Amino acid sequence: ICFSASCTVWLSKAQTEFKRVAEENVTLPCHHHLGLLEQGSLDIEWLLHISETVQKAVITYSGGRVYDDLNEEQKGRVSFTSNFLAGDASLQIISLQSSDAGKYICKVKNAGQYQWARITLKVVEKPSKPKCWLEGEMLEGKELSLQCRSASGTAPISYRWQRINEEDRAEHLPPNSRVNISNPGQVLLKNLTQMSTGLYQCVATNEAGQESCAVQVTVQHAQNIGMIAGAAGGVVVGLSLLFPVVRLTIRRKEKKRYEEEEAPNEIREDAEAPKAHLVKPSSSSSGSRSSRSGSSSTRSTANSASRSQRTLSTEATPHLTPPQYSQREMEGKGTEPKKVDYNTLMKMGATLVMVPAQSRAFQTV
Repeated sequence: ICFSASCTVWLSKAQTEFKRVAEENVTLPCHHHLGLLEQGSLDIEWLLHISETVQKAVITYSGGRVYDDLNEEQKGRVSFTSNFLAGDASLQIISLQSSDAGKYICKVKNAGQYQWARITLKVVEKPSKPKCWLEGEMLEGKELSLQCRSASGTAPISYRWQRINEEDRAEHLPPNSRVNISNPGQVLLKNLTQMSTGLYQCVATNEAGQESCAVQVTVQHAQNIGMIAGAAGGVVVGLSLLFPVVRLTIRRKEKKRYEEEEAPNEIREDAEAPKAHLVKPSSSSSGSRSSRSGSSSTRSTANSASRSQRTLSTEATPHLTPPQYSQREMEGKGTEPKKVDYNTLMKMGATLVMVPAQSRAFQTV
């Protein structure tokens, strides 16, 4: 708007429209004839109208300086294309984003004169790589649903299913296929047969481009499925029966090893102590034995420890019969030994020798 009476306004062109694909670059034109009027008073401003009430500055030239960092979303991606002082104030935007879309206004002012241009920029995004999946059973006679969907992209997005042959060429879908009219991304394969097996591709397309995905369909015989299931069940049952046998075998081996380790360490506490052995001196050798009684007594005391060890060995192996009284046991087998009075033993000249307590018995010589 010009408030001066001597102000003259030029309109560059009627409003134009640009459509570009995201990630591409675009140049929005703006030409003027005001640069030669006064060198120090030229002002250039690009504005983006997001809505009727919201707008933001994109890039400006004022006071001999360029300001191109006015908003964070477009910082580093906007610039003047050429010599804006000579008359070309076109705006270049690189790596377009969907947020760059909107109505742009270029305003040029110098020496009280104004000139501007209006440009509508549309940014379209091609479909994102779609996701393909299957719903249903891949068995003969069953139904299978092919699903395809892109998460983002400029609407409208169209979907097309096709089958890829061994030469990587697209073919028509089998005759038993049906496309969901309300949801073109869904195709139903009815009454599956072996002819339905193959690679199926979905292509998502809009005005910006296309992306695709694929799924493999392998139709199986119902009897094969039963055989596989039966074999799997047999394996499970076999493993369930084998596990207890292996566990029992391991436990038996551990028990046997434990018994072998503990057997040498056992001491029979219920073994019967050896009986006292009486030696009656004969009439022919009474004198000689009396003279040797003192030395025998000394030797008995010295050898008591060794006899004690033999007594323990006899207790540890009760099935062995000690040699010193084996004959007496054989003679009195089945009867209890006769008791001898202590006084009688003394009259007979017997010498009593005490055996250490650990032998658990005593012996009279």
